[in-house]
Amino acid sequence: MNNAYTGEKLKSKSSSSWVADNIVTLIFIAFTIFGFVVSDGVTMNYFLTELSSRFFRNAFLVLSLIIPVVAGLGLNFGIVVGAMAGQIAIAIVRYFDMGGVSGMFLTFLIAFPIAAFSGYLTGILYNKTRGQEMIASLIVGYFANGIYQFLFLFAVGVIIKVPADHPMIKPDGVGVRMTVDLVKVEDGGLKYALDKIMEIPFMWAILIVAAAVLLLQVFRYVRNKNMAAFTGQKNATLINSLICVILIGISAHAIVTKSSLMMVRKVPVMIGLFIIALCIFNEKILKTKLGQDFRSVGQSQHIAEVSGINVDRTRIIATIMSTVLAAWGQIMYLQNMGTLNTYGAHTQIGMFSVAALLVGGASTQKANIRHAILGTLLFNSMFIMSPEIGLSLFGNALLGEYFRTFMVYGVIGLALGLHVWRTYVKGKEVIE
Repeated sequence: MNNAYTGEKLKSKSSSSWVADNIVTLIFIAFTIFGFVVSDGVTMNYFLTELSSRFFRNAFLVLSLIIPVVAGLGLNFGIVVGAMAGQIAIAIVRYFDMGGVSGMFLTFLIAFPIAAFSGYLTGILYNKTRGQEMIASLIVGYFANGIYQFLFLFAVGVIIKVPADHPMIKPDGVGVRMTVDLVKVEDGGLKYALDKIMEIPFMWAILIVAAAVLLLQVFRYVRNKNMAAFTGQKNATLINSLICVILIGISAHAIVTKSSLMMVRKVPVMIGLFIIALCIFNEKILKTKLGQDFRSVGQSQHIAEVSGINVDRTRIIATIMSTVLAAWGQIMYLQNMGTLNTYGAHTQIGMFSVAALLVGGASTQKANIRHAILGTLLFNSMFIMSPEIGLSLFGNALLGEYFRTFMVYGVIGLALGLHVWRTYVKGKEVIE
């Protein structure tokens, strides 16, 4: 009797703990479903088209946040520094009228040293502000923005001489224009330079990805089924496999019957490959000696230092990696947008990326690829549905727009509050 009661109590505690750990994710899933229920103007085609476009635009930036979390740096709002490095590289390439695929990869190349140096300086700052890295990352973003504004508003034209008749430069010859057109790739520009390399229908992309993931799940199951450590993961593997089978069935049916889902906007293959490559990179690097150092430092800096790990160096490397990846992610984002909002494109990158990661179920101490991908999908689903919900319920789409901002800061606040609460509960359990 006592054993049965104890088992039920543990099960109840486990369920409530799972809900508490995933409360933000559950709220956003419920919000998206609610949006479909109350909104008449949102078709599945429109929703998937918008979601696909936003996902490929933002996923790389969100994935760049994983390594700092693993290394114990928390939520790196400082990726905005990397975003500015990417924008500087774009401005340089655009100024010299270089474009196409070669121009895009030159942009990546130019952004690398700028972002790496910025990441190095940021990493040094984080080491000087141990325990307050998230606050420091916010402040460093504002500080870097001041330098960036000075460069583009004053240095260009006064210190760096440029012709006043250049389309990027203001008419008085000082400073860069508020908006810079990246020009379509067909005309020698950077707009869609990666997107247009190769595109495939959306449902074909779903079919290919689902089939690949299913094969990976089967391979992992066959390879690890006899390992004791894998026993607890069998249910997750079966659920993932079932989801893949369902997606394969839906996509195959849509392709064969040529349903309306085939009208969803095509998927940019090159961007997809970049996202997959970053997922593999994050997965593989954590299995290397450097990756184990990241984990050790993230779990306990003192123990890591006693074990002979150079904690400061490891944290700086994690910051550099995140900053460089953010710079490349911002370049991919802007080539898809087609215009460079010179003074505003980077301002909300940190907030939105962090919020997306948290929506996926991550915390200040735990983040992985699943959190980043799921969070990007759910967070952008909220962006799509908010105006429609505002219009359906209140007759005003602007209310939905305001609700977006509320959700962004609310998610970050809720996640940080839950982190403090969990830390308090664990400390109390240890004392008892």
